[in-house]
Amino acid sequence: MSRGRVIVGLSGGVDSAVAALLLREAGWEVQGLFMTNWDDTDAYCSAAQDFQDARTVARELSIPLHRANFAPQYRSQVFEHFLAQLRAGRTPNPDVLCNREIKFGVALQWARRLGAGRFATGHYARLIPLEHGQPAPAAAITTGVGLYKARDGAKDQSYFLHAVAPGELAATLMPLGELHKDEVRERARRAGLPVFDKPDSTGICFIGERPFRAFLSRFLPGEPGPIESPEGEILGTHGGLAFYTLGQRGGLHIGGRAGHAQQPWYVAAKDARRNALIVVQGHEHPLLYSSELHAVDWHWLVPVCTREFRCTVRVRYRQDDQPAQARVMADGTLRVFFDAPQRAVTPGQYAVAYEGERCLGGGVIDSVASAMQQAPRVPDIMGGSQRRHA
Repeated sequence: MSRGRVIVGLSGGVDSAVAALLLREAGWEVQGLFMTNWDDTDAYCSAAQDFQDARTVARELSIPLHRANFAPQYRSQVFEHFLAQLRAGRTPNPDVLCNREIKFGVALQWARRLGAGRFATGHYARLIPLEHGQPAPAAAITTGVGLYKARDGAKDQSYFLHAVAPGELAATLMPLGELHKDEVRERARRAGLPVFDKPDSTGICFIGERPFRAFLSRFLPGEPGPIESPEGEILGTHGGLAFYTLGQRGGLHIGGRAGHAQQPWYVAAKDARRNALIVVQGHEHPLLYSSELHAVDWHWLVPVCTREFRCTVRVRYRQDDQPAQARVMADGTLRVFFDAPQRAVTPGQYAVAYEGERCLGGGVIDSVASAMQQAPRVPDIMGGSQRRHA
């Protein structure tokens, strides 16, 4: 007996293919949905080949495959925000908004119109019914699902999923969360799926892998400005703040200069008001490190019952969890005080908080405090017992 209809977002890659395979084996009525979300047809766009791979997977699994074009929604709900943040001198991460607005927004709505009670993806993360686990220390919740890290720590994508609404997560299946990548490829190989050895995509969500600066130049005019030392010395000229990110080494074209050590230069800050790029020498320069951050637009996956609590925080994908103390401010924003200073904490990126394996939520990094400043620390108040989820 069928467990119901589920629409799987089939991208043409091995992960979504195995997600569909596992759900079919588990008794679901599986159908596929291939999303077109970027309408360029240049040499860097792989959508045509990806669609053919998705068709092949659907044929091998004997499941229907639907196709939908969400490019207008991606442009208006994700890409325009991405460009606006770049113009403001920030470094945004469009993949978080892509998940919230497209994959678990319009695509989920599309799946419901196709009569599906569930939507599924090939993400590496775990969705665990909360009645089968324990509430997080910062929360008082007993229903719904919790977002947890994948078993494969090297592939865990919970960081990118923190902004998805709990209701959408509750309607989602992520069958790869308990598997490692090599197991996924082996499952695909044994099932005769031709994408079992297809390389993973690593570019911006739906835009693909392409020369980033040349791509951005199509949408953002370069606004040259000074490259300066922290003391105000003019060291060169940059081509536009949008093309640089904190901690960046390459592309500065400063070279050796009289009166300075023979060390590489790194981007330490952007002064959008003056259109100035601030650089320092040395990978471990103190100005590259931050002791705290202030995050806005914070999205909780758990209701908060305490103003201060211990957690771990990631400020970028693939970063190890960093111990920290969090303080919920009266306006709903969050201040995070790291136990140890963090390198290249970047406004516009996302800070995502965890309690053990469970994702508590995340928000946009609005500002940081240099580790060189004497920033006050909050008391070490736990806000609840520390629990770890296996």
